[in-house]
Parts: sequence; structure tokens; C-alpha cells
Amino acid sequence: MKQVVQNYKSGELAVLDVPVPGCKPGGVLVRTAYSLISTGTELMKVSEAGMSMVGKARSRPDQVAKVMQSVATNGVPATYRKVMGKLDSYTPLGYSLCGVVEQVGAGIEDVAVGDLVACAGNEHALHAEVNWVPQNLYTPVPDGLAARHAAFGTVGSIAMQGVRQGEPQLGEVALVIGLGLIGQLVVQLLTASGVRVVGVDPDPVRCELAERLGAVACGDPDSAAVEASVAELTGGHGVDQVYLAAGGGSNQPVELAAKLSRDRGRVVDIGKCRLDLPWNAYYEKELDVRFSRSYGPGRYDPEYELEGRDYPIGYVRWTERRNLACFLDLVARGRVDVDPLISHVADFDDAVKTYQSLKDGELKAVAVLFRYPEHTAGAEAPAVAVPAVNVRASTPARSVTSPVRLAFIGAGNYATSMLLPHLAQRDGVELSTVVTTTALSGVNAKRKFGFAEASTDLDAVLGDKSVDAVFVVTRHSSHAELTRKALLAGKAVFVEKPLALTEDELAGVLAAVEESGNDRLQVGFNRRFAPLLQDAKKQFGARTGPASLRYLVNAGRLQHGSWYLQQGTEGTRFAGEGGHFIDTASWLLGADPVSVYAVAAPGNEDLQVLLRYPDGSTATISYVTTGSPGFPKETLDLVADGKVLRLDDFVRASVYGRKKWVSSRLPKARDKGQNAELAAFVKAVRTGGPMPVPLDSLVATTAATLAVRTGLAGGAPVTLERAR
Repeated sequence: MKQVVQNYKSGELAVLDVPVPGCKPGGVLVRTAYSLISTGTELMKVSEAGMSMVGKARSRPDQVAKVMQSVATNGVPATYRKVMGKLDSYTPLGYSLCGVVEQVGAGIEDVAVGDLVACAGNEHALHAEVNWVPQNLYTPVPDGLAARHAAFGTVGSIAMQGVRQGEPQLGEVALVIGLGLIGQLVVQLLTASGVRVVGVDPDPVRCELAERLGAVACGDPDSAAVEASVAELTGGHGVDQVYLAAGGGSNQPVELAAKLSRDRGRVVDIGKCRLDLPWNAYYEKELDVRFSRSYGPGRYDPEYELEGRDYPIGYVRWTERRNLACFLDLVARGRVDVDPLISHVADFDDAVKTYQSLKDGELKAVAVLFRYPEHTAGAEAPAVAVPAVNVRASTPARSVTSPVRLAFIGAGNYATSMLLPHLAQRDGVELSTVVTTTALSGVNAKRKFGFAEASTDLDAVLGDKSVDAVFVVTRHSSHAELTRKALLAGKAVFVEKPLALTEDELAGVLAAVEESGNDRLQVGFNRRFAPLLQDAKKQFGARTGPASLRYLVNAGRLQHGSWYLQQGTEGTRFAGEGGHFIDTASWLLGADPVSVYAVAAPGNEDLQVLLRYPDGSTATISYVTTGSPGFPKETLDLVADGKVLRLDDFVRASVYGRKKWVSSRLPKARDKGQNAELAAFVKAVRTGGPMPVPLDSLVATTAATLAVRTGLAGGAPVTLERAR
């Protein structure tokens, strides 16, 4: 299928051939009929992409701050790879469309194949021939409403949420500043609510359009006619509400809002304009400044948007989906007219030319639609049936001289910044197929790292006998099941931590090992492979007595919206990350733990985990989220036999004994062992030799990580049994 994309680094716009997304449970596959260009939001993204690197930084100071923090934590090279990887990737455009349901995922009962639906979301309602859309981001189109009009659903919901924030009442007067697409819809929604509207925009054509659609009067922001109209309509008191639907860097909209508002009026920010509030003007009138967040309640909540968990209507009357349905109903009943807003309808194949015309100013438009070619039923639809997996008892012999063929399941940030750059440069490795649920991420990985193919068909990859090993680099909740399937398919498996989130998931992986006879498994516990830590362990030497190990992990707080916060499905942070630190401790101590005791600080995720080992050694892992971001992320001390090993955040290590050894400080980056770990894994796959870490150790580390949760619940030490 085809999809519109942009490279944020170069500014390039393109229509790419990408795989059709898979139909996951909880959503539907929709073949697009019309998608709407947001001439405000999307053109802002297009313009930013054309800026220099300095210009991009100035436009997004929030992202610059994140980059600087990443430099402090991970070093310049790792941060550079991460940032450039994100910039030099194709990103999707679009977030409002109408199309026909082509396939229904498990758990969906409110629509059927062939139904017309309106869809929302900047990850799900893209300018693409086919999209997978979760349940709360689509709604059926009312009978009789044209698809081209239903494509306005998302921007209509944005305008509607802004109007709801203003709490208009019958007979009030409102001022709408900015008469672009959102502003024109706000004018109509307010008029439909019994509110008299004055509009402001420097473009006389847009002012005339708004008056035709219901505004009492419109004019230039510098025009005395606007102020006169407000005075006449309000008896000199000022408007009840102001809706800021303008963009740009001018502070004029904010100042005009204060000037024309009544005492204790409401100012609602819908667009993205400058907001330097003149303190005296806003204070003297005690103006109520409100923000409108996108389509409505549910936006940016992954449990609502991705998992389909609706809010009870008695507590949240208007959600994203209910706003979407309400707007379509108003259009279907003629209370809102979107047809006069359509300035141009372009064929989807002409998308790049259309964007360029808008950017250059050749095409003056309020709203532009892409029209998609009609499709033949079933064309390009992914297979529904799941083919049987061929289970084999052992991995067949392979030629040591032939390249190791690798497939990746997942191509997220960690895979593309920490794993694939090493593998793409390694001799004797062939990157075969990258499988992703979103087509564009796979295409980006294929382009940047040289995969032979990008796909959304997992079963085809597992059934490909030429693939030697599979990397599972997806979200935590899918690791165990994907690992189980790959083992049963006879593949060597490299799965990022964690291996499992529950005891049942771990048992399922081990059952697959037993059933298939395939134990070719590696979990991404990379720190034991870090050259600095390996050198320090050698300098420390063998020990004769028990050791005491302290590992401080200054994890820091997560950003709002991080999928790590989805503990209901993805597990706790420690369940996801703790295996790193337990594995490192066990490797340094040369044994697997026999018991786990964990305590947590109230009200946050700070943990103290005490591990005991067979020879009496102990390891204490302090996993904290409340520390200073300026302090090193990982520090470790190992004490035994009159010696101390010290690791400072993979930048410097030292050993104190009869002689003192101090490593040279790493000049460029923290090497946490990913490259050496990948080299060991590829060698094991190529030669048929043992995996880099014994399966017993991987299982013991996973079991100890899971025991932390059990220990916290019971408040007592947990004895670990050998799990095989």
C-alpha cells in the first residue's frame, strides 16, 4: 500500500510503498476513502522539517532540554545516534479520515466489514491507503453523510472540545481569533449553540466565509470595525468568551483577547499561538484562561486510546469518541456545513505536489482533501488464517561460512539506536526481514539498516527456513509469547529484557524449550559484556570469602505518556529493567540467587532488593526514581577479601587491593556491552556453540526479578526454587 511520509531531517516528502498493517485485536483495518490535510498543524510540521538544525532546535526548546539530559546520562555518541536516528526517519502525516472497514479484529462488535467509519489519531488515521484504528478512535458514519464530509471528523472534534471548554450559553457573545479550518468550525459550532460570533482574521476571504457560515461580523485584527461590533453586541461590556484559533509567533491574539473580553470572561486556547499574557490586562479583568487539549478526554491516555477502556458516561460525558460521533451527527443534520470549507480535492497520488503547493503559497486553502482510488474487495488485505508452525526438535546444522540471517520483530527506539547500528556493520550478518505492527517503522528500519524486506506478517517470518535467528524487541507484554513462538519455529532467539512478566509466561517459554528441544535463547542482559566491567572483574580476581555488593540505580522519573507507565499490561519498571541489575550482580558473584527480599518506599517506585547467594554473599540493589538527574545513573561497589571493585556509570572503574587499579576514563561514550553481547550471540548462532549466557542463568535471573513482586506483596523473603 502507499503512505505519505516526511523525513524530518531533510524535509523530504514522499509517497512510499509500505506493508499493510496487521489487524490487531481491539481495532479494525480501514481502507481510506478521503483523508483531510490539516492546513495548520500539518503545514507547521512540514515547515519545521525544512528548517536548519538550529531552526529546528529553536522551534522545539523542550526537545533540546531532553537531548541535553540524555547527553549527561548516556554520553554524546549514544545521544547523537538516538537523535539522528529519530530525525533521519520517515514520519507519518495525517490524523483525520473516513474509510471503509476492511477487516475486524477480535473483540470488535460495533462495526462490520463494509461499514463506513470516521477515524482519528496521528498514529492511526494517517494519509495511507489502509490504517489500523483502535476502537475508541473510530465511529460509524451516520446514514446519508458523504465520506468526504465525514473525513472532517477529527478536526471537528478538536473544534468541539474547544467550544466545550468555553462553556457557551444561549445568548452569549464570543470572539473567534483566527479563521482557518478550526476557527471556521468553531464559528459554526457556537452559532449552532445559540451564541453570536465575531470573527477576527487578516484574510478578508476567510472573514467573508465565516460571515456566510454564521458569524455576525468579521474583520482584520487592527480594524476598528471589530471593536465596534463587539461593543454594539455586548452593550460595551465585552465578549463572554474568546477562542484563540490562530497560530504564529505574534502576541497580538492574546492582547486582543484581553482588550475585547468582559470582566471575568473566558479565554480558550485551541491553536498554537504565542501566549505572553499581559499581566495587568488579565489580572484587572480576572480573565479565566483555559486550554483545550485536542479531541477531548481520552487523548494521550493509552488505556483509552489503545486498550479500548472507555470512561463511564456518568463521569465523563464527552470523550474523544463521543465528540467524534456528535460532530458527525451535527454535519449529517445540517447544523454544521463543511462543504464550503473544501478548497481543493487532490488525488492521493499527487500528495507531494499538493503539500508543496500549500507550503509555497500557490494553493490558498482552508481545507484540502486527499481522494483515494476505489479498491477491489479484498485487494491487499492481509491473511486472516494463521498458518501452522513447524516445530522441530533441534536446530539443523548450518554452514559456518554462510552469513547469519537475522529477523527483527520490532523496530523501536532501543532496537534502532542500540542494536541495529552494531549489527548493520558486522561482517557475516545479513538482515533479512523486519516485522512491525506499524508499516512505516519497518520501512524506516529497512531503509536505514539494509533489511532485505519489511513486513507486518510475523508468521511468514517464523516459517521462513532461511532465517537463522529472531530478535524480539517489542513491548514487554509480548516478549514471552513471541519468544515461545520463535523457539517452537526452531529459531535462535535474542529477546530484550524482560523474558517474562509472570511465572506463567516463564513456564510457557520453558515448555516451548522442552517441546521443541530448542534452547537457543539469549536475553538482552548486556551489562556483563561491558568491556570496562569485564576488565574490572579480571583485576579484582578470584575471591575466597563471601562478598557484599551494592548497586545503586538512579533510574529517574518517566516522562508523562511513557508506555512504561502502563503497568497493567507492561508490568512495573523494575519488572522490565530489574533483570539487568540482578544478572550483573549474579555474574560478578559467580552464582544465581537463592532468596529475594524487597521493600518499597511508600508513594513511589523506589525499591530496595536484597539478594542472597549460596556462599553467603549478598547483593543490594537500590532502584530509585526520586534522585537528581545530574547524579550518575548506575554505580556499583563489590567488597570481598580485603578488596573493593568500584564502577562509576560505565565511564570509569577502579579496584582497591594490595595495589590500586584505575581504568582510563572513557573519552566518548558509555559502552554497556551491547556490541560485545551481539558479537557473542552471532558467533553462537554461526558456529552452533553455546549461547552467551546459560539458560539456567537466564531463568534464575527472571525468576528473581519476578520474586520481587511476590516479596513486596508478602512482606517476607522469597526462597527461589530451581526453575527448569
